[in-house]
Amino acid sequence: MDSELDHRIALALLEWQLELGADEAIGEAPVNRFAAARLTPQQSPARPRQAGVAGDAAAGAQSAATADPVAEARRAAAAAGSLEELDTALRTFAHCPLKRGAKTTVFADGNPAARVMIIGEAPGRDEDIRGRPFVGRAGRLLDRMFAAIGLARDSADSASALYITNILPWRPPQNRDPTPEEIALLLPFVTRHVELAAPGMLVLMGNISCQALLGRRGITRLRGNWAQALGRPALPMFHPAYLLRNPAAKRAAWNDLLMLQARLKEEK
Repeated sequence: MDSELDHRIALALLEWQLELGADEAIGEAPVNRFAAARLTPQQSPARPRQAGVAGDAAAGAQSAATADPVAEARRAAAAAGSLEELDTALRTFAHCPLKRGAKTTVFADGNPAARVMIIGEAPGRDEDIRGRPFVGRAGRLLDRMFAAIGLARDSADSASALYITNILPWRPPQNRDPTPEEIALLLPFVTRHVELAAPGMLVLMGNISCQALLGRRGITRLRGNWAQALGRPALPMFHPAYLLRNPAAKRAAWNDLLMLQARLKEEK
């Protein structure tokens, strides 16, 4: 009995460490994730000094060009003429410290022609590993929720399809909430993403997406009420991860899904 109890405790501790982001026993180099978490978008990685006058001039020009990372994000996003180009722009964007600690850039999943675009918060451990949004336990619950009203990310029919992305494409250390600076830095890419995909309506999953696109938090008050975000109808909903922790909220989430289904039928 004692050995079985010890085994369960050890397993619970391991799962807890994974949730905190300790998913590598040994890395190639030590990473101070606490220091990374304190960095702001204005603190870009140090660059090696180039030799000579020409090197100094080039370094100065590069520094001036990237003095405002948010302006650089706006330029990069605006220059993207397609979803493929926007994906590339994000993957090559060098001014967000979160990118250094993430394994992958999580861009999107589903059918870009879908009428409904879901915008979540940020990748978790499973999403960071697989490079797709909503693929862990919360992702499986999301798929079941929307399947109940006839929508799926793998549908080829735009009327029954879903397109899914996040406010942040990179996993924050220890799955912490994104900072306001990180949201502001990456919001131009989200805005351009919605423009290029051109969905009929948005579903904002959780507080972070509501904060970014509505300027408000408090998902328990916001959910169940249609709003406007980026010129489109937007329905705030509980994040599936919240529903896993609070099963009693699933009744409210079901009501929100029925609201979405009704609006889709109205606007056919």
